[in-house]
Amino acid sequence: MAIIGARTLGHAVFDVLGLVCGLYLCWLGVGALRAKRNESGELAAQPKRPILRGLTFGLTNPKGYPVALAMFTALLSSVADKLSWSAFPALLAAACVGFIIADVIVVSFVGAGLVRRLYRRYDIWVARASGLIFIGFGLHAIVEGGAGLLVRRD
Repeated sequence: MAIIGARTLGHAVFDVLGLVCGLYLCWLGVGALRAKRNESGELAAQPKRPILRGLTFGLTNPKGYPVALAMFTALLSSVADKLSWSAFPALLAAACVGFIIADVIVVSFVGAGLVRRLYRRYDIWVARASGLIFIGFGLHAIVEGGAGLLVRRD
């Protein structure tokens, strides 16, 4: 969608998306940096609606768009000038199949006993490190989106 959309909509839409996504990532990162333990010793930063929060994060994750764009561009660069909205269903189907396969691999890995034990032992440090990473990606998205809006492209 990004390849076709960038040609159709122009760069400004994606630059604004980068700004919004960057701000959201910074907000998530600050929350993760402030992670604390509750009275029972568990990580207190558990989201109230994890599925909704995960979907929101996935859709607003600015690093996902350039990675997807770079991958599809590398795979489809020889035919990029021929892509139109009619090619979108096939591209979307391929991306969905890849997404499902990747999720099965990630869920299998995260569900492994060793990974669960390590996470439970160091959960607060994992949360804080993730917060720093989110802030870094957020600031990068803000800088890139802002620069894209300030520089006129032809």
